[in-house]
Amino acid sequence: MFLKRAVLALQAFVAATLLAGAAVAGPVVNSGHIESELVPQESGIAPGGTIYVALRQKIQKDWHTYWRNPGDAGEPTKIAWTLPAGWAAGDMVWPTPIKARLGPLLDYAYEGEVLIPVPISAPASAQVGTTVSLTAKVSYLVCEQVCVPEDAELSLLLPVVAGSAGADPKWGGKIAEVLAKAPKPAGLKAVFKPDGQALKLAVTGAPLKGADMAGAYFFPYSSKAIEHAAEQAIDRGPEGLTLTLQPGRDFAGGATPPAELAGVLALANGSAWEVTATSGELPAAAAGLGPPPAKTQTSTASIPGGLIGALALAFLGGLILNLMPCVFPVLSMKAASLATHAHHESKARAQGVAFLAGVLATFLILAGLLLAVRAGGAAVGWGFQLQSPLVIAALALLMLLVALNMSGVFEIGTSIQGVGAGASSRDGALGAFFTGTLAVVVAAPCTAPFMAGALGYALTQPAVVALSVFAALGLGFAAPFVAVAFIPAVLHRLPRPGAWMEILKKGLAFPMYGAALWLTWVFAQQAGPIALGQVLGAGVLAAFGAWVYGLSQGRRAAGKAFLGQMLVGLLCVGAALALSASAALAAKIPTAVDSAAPSSGPGLVAEAWSPERVAALRAEGRPVLVDFTAAWCVTCQVNEKVALSGGKVAEAFKAQNAVFLKADWTNRDPVIAKALADFGRVGVPLYVVYPKNGGEPVILPQLLTEGMVIEAIEKAGA
Repeated sequence: MFLKRAVLALQAFVAATLLAGAAVAGPVVNSGHIESELVPQESGIAPGGTIYVALRQKIQKDWHTYWRNPGDAGEPTKIAWTLPAGWAAGDMVWPTPIKARLGPLLDYAYEGEVLIPVPISAPASAQVGTTVSLTAKVSYLVCEQVCVPEDAELSLLLPVVAGSAGADPKWGGKIAEVLAKAPKPAGLKAVFKPDGQALKLAVTGAPLKGADMAGAYFFPYSSKAIEHAAEQAIDRGPEGLTLTLQPGRDFAGGATPPAELAGVLALANGSAWEVTATSGELPAAAAGLGPPPAKTQTSTASIPGGLIGALALAFLGGLILNLMPCVFPVLSMKAASLATHAHHESKARAQGVAFLAGVLATFLILAGLLLAVRAGGAAVGWGFQLQSPLVIAALALLMLLVALNMSGVFEIGTSIQGVGAGASSRDGALGAFFTGTLAVVVAAPCTAPFMAGALGYALTQPAVVALSVFAALGLGFAAPFVAVAFIPAVLHRLPRPGAWMEILKKGLAFPMYGAALWLTWVFAQQAGPIALGQVLGAGVLAAFGAWVYGLSQGRRAAGKAFLGQMLVGLLCVGAALALSASAALAAKIPTAVDSAAPSSGPGLVAEAWSPERVAALRAEGRPVLVDFTAAWCVTCQVNEKVALSGGKVAEAFKAQNAVFLKADWTNRDPVIAKALADFGRVGVPLYVVYPKNGGEPVILPQLLTEGMVIEAIEKAGA
């Protein structure tokens, strides 16, 4: 009785659904390792119309079915339709397969869930209001270590409706997505040519111009066209690519080669197109730029411990960042601040916490901006803020004002009277926060050991994970200063406050003057000599304004009128900032083409880097060292002077017929940013050595010695 009621209820549901004009899928068939069913893209079909009905297969984990060409082994899925008179089924639309390797064999397969759409056409005589039954007998081979042939008989009830029935609420969007991504012709021109024991396939066309060719692969329709398991070497060109294939039985000796070579060209990013190649001469625009850059971008799997490992690497990188040359100018501010409160534990701890807060806040703000800019499609990396002449000009003036303040030209937060006493009494938390902020801004362009992998990992993850890695970097960077502030034994070893503190403070102002000079030099590299003159004038005006402001503080301490002088001083500083901003905004930023790479030392001349130049030199069989650098990266400049400028290095390059290329990232350059990303890096320095006889490029440490460079060039030339 219960079964009879259930059947009647099901019949009533089907009838109601059909009256509502919706298609009804038959039962899901489990044939052993696969669940199959027919699903429609639209809820009904109009007379004379065509809709897509997809074979949906949910494949058991670790098992797979096969594409139209199964590769070295296997059988493609087949569908035999039983349709009413006048109805027709078109060709199966095959999604791009994956490569499934088993020992020496390579198959073209599907895993997980796959939808294979088929166009179904109704005759013009189909009656509106009727329902047709579509049935299909599906046969397929499903494999893991063993292969099992399976079958399924599937059905679908489809109403005939007047006009469009609209997309099926459950499957319409998914089938549309499969159809959009399925390989289809796109006007690509393809030519093949036997070349000794190889077969060259050249493809050119608009979709390939500027595309990332990494992972490009040709899936042939014929199972005998190529040796599937052989590697397909990629040579990029300005308008396409050339694949070197190993010919199959279609091209065996004595056989008449086919007139066409058809199949699917797929890229690693999911793009795929149908191509039909004809025999002919290979176009020059499809080759000449060499293989795609090596993909060494750090991923979750390549970092031991995943997120925990990335956090640990970031913390270690932050610790080591304190030793990088980028941070040296700001160390003077840290030292002066710490000495001020060495014998006031509570105030020293407050400074430590404030410094930590400044570091973390600035790291997270810069990281958030970086993620937002990259999400918008811009090719930028870590240290992007110093690629702006406006930021560089502002920082140069800021460093100058900080140095003048430390020299006693003017004071912040106190009068000149009682400076010595005031220095030991005020808590300085705001100053410590500011010091942490400034330290991060100046240190951010450099990447210390362990940082590269952690930052490369961070920029491939969701925003929350990425920000946590940057926070760990900030914790490591702030840790030494915070630890000293919280360890009384270390603090008590410092001398007690006295006149020596004022002398120390003024002495430590000179590294800040050096930082202002360095930033001014960076600005000159970015904006040119005319803008440099304006910024130098702004510096003089800012110094004059600071001096006048300091005089007003002295008059105020003496009980004299001071507002006029203070106003003049502030106006001069404001005018200096405006002048430097105007110079930065009006400057013509030199491009890579405009600026020639300078010599790196006696006898060692750096050529300008480009992917095309690297490919040409590798084709000549010459070892290459690429220096990804920037004027604002102090570590880069130190490495250049210490490790790349010596006569012995020049002799090693000459002996190995090696070439030194410089990729100058001082100004924004999306090509250099992409090259850094290809090596899993988001900042400079990066040193890459290409061996003369091909092979994978070698990445050198971020801190170089002359011996490291010579050894790397000798190995590359061997």
